[in-house]
Amino acid sequence: MSASRPELDDYLALFRPYGDDVGDLYQAPDDDRYLLLFERAMRLLVRPSPFNLSLPEPFRVAALQWRDAHSGTRRHFGYPANRHFLLADLHDLIMLKGGLGRQRSQRR
Repeated sequence: MSASRPELDDYLALFRPYGDDVGDLYQAPDDDRYLLLFERAMRLLVRPSPFNLSLPEPFRVAALQWRDAHSGTRRHFGYPANRHFLLADLHDLIMLKGGLGRQRSQRR
């Protein structure tokens, strides 16, 4: 695992403290309780790695624009509901890309 070249395990570690409810995050109250998770996810998404390249481009583009303080992206993600939606989608994608299998094998 290396945050300089993010892999599946880095994303699993990122979401782990939030439990199994992350997939329903889009339904969370519109406040900043998940802002730190969002910022950490964006920092992982901008780092070059084969795993990140396997993720859909819109995730990576949004992260780059967030990092570069793109006004439209900052305005869009200024709404907690939009951040929550991205996090829920990213979590679901990570689970589909091997996270579910990894979790199952660790529980055995």
